[in-house]
Amino acid sequence: MANSSTSSVNTPILESSSRCLTECVTTAHNFEVIRFSKLEGMGAGKFINSSTFSVSGYDWNKAAHLSVFLCFCSGATGVKVEYTLSLLEKDGRVSQTASIPYTFQNVGGYWGRDKFIEKSKLKELLSRNGDCFTIRCVLTVMKEPRTEDLGTVIVPVPQSDMHTHFASMLKDGEGVDVTFSVGCQLFSAHRCVLAARSSVFKAELFGQMKETTMKSIKIDDMEPAIFEALLHFIYTDSLSSDVDRIVALQHLFVAADRCGMDRLKAICEGKLCHRIDVQTVATTLTLAEQHHTVHLKNACLRYLSSEGVLRAVKETDGFKHLTTSCPSIMIDILDKVDPPSRV
Repeated sequence: MANSSTSSVNTPILESSSRCLTECVTTAHNFEVIRFSKLEGMGAGKFINSSTFSVSGYDWNKAAHLSVFLCFCSGATGVKVEYTLSLLEKDGRVSQTASIPYTFQNVGGYWGRDKFIEKSKLKELLSRNGDCFTIRCVLTVMKEPRTEDLGTVIVPVPQSDMHTHFASMLKDGEGVDVTFSVGCQLFSAHRCVLAARSSVFKAELFGQMKETTMKSIKIDDMEPAIFEALLHFIYTDSLSSDVDRIVALQHLFVAADRCGMDRLKAICEGKLCHRIDVQTVATTLTLAEQHHTVHLKNACLRYLSSEGVLRAVKETDGFKHLTTSCPSIMIDILDKVDPPSRV
């Protein structure tokens, strides 16, 4: 007789694994609207557009009034997207947001929110933001899913935390070998770290200059808070959260150029390009001209070319300083504000 127990014997089950991946490409586009009240009464069915921006081979733009829509301009149809539309105030704070998933089947199609913000709330926002706001679109395009074999072992790798170790080293003061006197404050740091991050510090600390053997170096013409922000970037490669005001960004921009730190200078330049207003455009333009930054200079000139802006800027102290310190820039301003007519 056959042994019936053999039918209950457990046999090993061979297993394999695979995974479905949907690749995503994300980008953000900011659309600034200045003097929104001038658009009142433009007519039913009319709207204003942002410039076209591309994500993964698809072109888009967004139209903004009391409603906000994303328009599919070009590319293969049937593209699935997820996007967030946010209304930003002048200081970058988000006042309104909407997250939207959608599949665009036709070029020229659009989708969004026809009641994005109530008119009464929009008027309150405009009154405290100089009649302007920015609409930010963060758009993710989902590609076709694909399947991959998981036969190989995947070891998760933690995110880099080197910057936190350097920040702790600066905070704890372990191994510091040079002190900077800035205003009435003292800052300790590591010569090797400074030299590795700045060619100017390298020349001062390891070159033939007198600072090579000095343990204390005096820094003139710089506020302690700006030097602290400079050290923070040197050790962490990130901008300090304390540097948010336009004046602080201007000073840090100058300090970065002075220390030969091109990445920090470019970061400050980018932020200043988005923080231009009537009271600061002249001083920002002066810095752009003195420190040879084309993008920041062009951003200031574009702002000055807006209707009525130059008249208001002329009343500021910064404009008086601009005319005396950089008189040649007046030609660029006139060419931008009142370009010569073509024959």
